[in-house]
Amino acid sequence: MRTREVAGAAVFTAFVFAATFSFAATTSTGGYFDVGEVMVYITALVMGPYVGAFAGGVGSMLSDALLAPQFAPGTLVIKGAEGFIVGYLAQKGFRGNQGIQKRVGLLLAGVVGAAVIVIGLVSFPDVSLSLGQLGLTPTASTPDYPLSVTVWTGVACLAFVVTLLVSSRIGQRFTWVAIAILAGGTEMVAGYFIYETQILQLGLVAPTAEIPVNLLQALVGLVVAPPIAARVQGVFGARARLRDGQMGKEVV
Repeated sequence: MRTREVAGAAVFTAFVFAATFSFAATTSTGGYFDVGEVMVYITALVMGPYVGAFAGGVGSMLSDALLAPQFAPGTLVIKGAEGFIVGYLAQKGFRGNQGIQKRVGLLLAGVVGAAVIVIGLVSFPDVSLSLGQLGLTPTASTPDYPLSVTVWTGVACLAFVVTLLVSSRIGQRFTWVAIAILAGGTEMVAGYFIYETQILQLGLVAPTAEIPVNLLQALVGLVVAPPIAARVQGVFGARARLRDGQMGKEVV
């Protein structure tokens, strides 16, 4: 188990770094939105609280060291605590009955859809689609099509449907997984607000404006991470059963 955790910590730290660093969209407040939360949650759900804490903290910190160095120390603690919270609560979870699971899934789908469109329009008001040559190089004659309302309405509807599908696929355990992720996401949002206001001394305006962006990151993680984590856990379980079966044959 120790070997598995050490190897998992190394591999998933690299995954968290890659996910955080590879996609970063600048917001109207000067911050950036990334998809690193997805990998932090996957790591915590698959590998547990300790690997989740290490990979979440170190992987995210390394990315911030390159993208926004002033956030790196805070990120190490905040994302580390987030990974631990999600991993710990997920392990302690319960399986609610099917009726509760369906109601929670529908409620979360509505909340996610509404939050996506509101946060998108507030924090990313200037979304546009640029058509260009092969290689995405824009030309002087290429028109820009403003898509803010259309894009975020479509994304919100997609988020609603995907959340329902995830709830149905994960089944009765989705209720507790959602609680674990929301708890970790809440810690992340609050942690960055405190870090920006108390440590970086940025005042209240910019940190407050970053709250919706950080919340959106957590909601994306809530929608995307559980089904991927369930699939990865299924693969790990199948390999473990196969290994145990082979060892049993050798003993016989």
